[in-house]
Amino acid sequence: MYAEERQQAIAGLIGQRGRVSVADLAEAYEVTTETVRRDLAALDRLGLIRRVHGGAVSATAITLGETGLTEREHSHAQAKDRIAAAALAYLPGQGGSIVLDAGTTTARIAPLLPAERELTVVTNSIPVAARCAGQHSLQVLGGRVRGVTQAVVGDQAVATLAGLRVDVAFVGTNALTVDHGLSTPDLDEAAVKRALVRCANLVVVVADASKVGREDLVSFAAVDAVDVLVTDTDLDPGARTELEARGIEVVLA
Repeated sequence: MYAEERQQAIAGLIGQRGRVSVADLAEAYEVTTETVRRDLAALDRLGLIRRVHGGAVSATAITLGETGLTEREHSHAQAKDRIAAAALAYLPGQGGSIVLDAGTTTARIAPLLPAERELTVVTNSIPVAARCAGQHSLQVLGGRVRGVTQAVVGDQAVATLAGLRVDVAFVGTNALTVDHGLSTPDLDEAAVKRALVRCANLVVVVADASKVGREDLVSFAAVDAVDVLVTDTDLDPGARTELEARGIEVVLA
């Protein structure tokens, strides 16, 4: 196979899978890892893929911007509804405590919380706070509100979470890979998410399958910090196998 043919095949494979490793490509095309790295460098220069540590991802897999809340609310809406409903299986019992992260999927959990079950709800999300007000014991973290996500961020929110221990954290993420973990575009929001993950006995990530295999600017948790991923049936089987191999329970809704 000529180099141009191999590079075209590699680009197609990355576009299909979202992410591949240098070692896998070398084995698949029976070439050295050095040859694969040269191929990836050439494809990266053409803008067809993006090189990452140990391999490459599709050109669209690294998020370069952050969409607004309204746009994200309508993206993968049916999958997010199913994910939120499935996540209820991980609610603590009577008198338990949860953290609901900011995000359009976590926000869908709020109106589904059983009114008859007394829960303490901690959140950094203005929409979640509005949905839970008057229904449960509610604690809203203090700080600055980011307009694009309506999430409360800042040192005050981080400090409050550092002093808490909750039963379950329901966490949203912009992107998720085994290598880069959970990631998001904003440093301040990442800091709150990091503290949110650390304060929980059980970490349940709720994210549609489009987030898996993508990487964003700031990693706020390693995949080893995740106990459960609730996602949808569009999840790539290879990604599921990889995540389960790291001890994560994967639920398809």
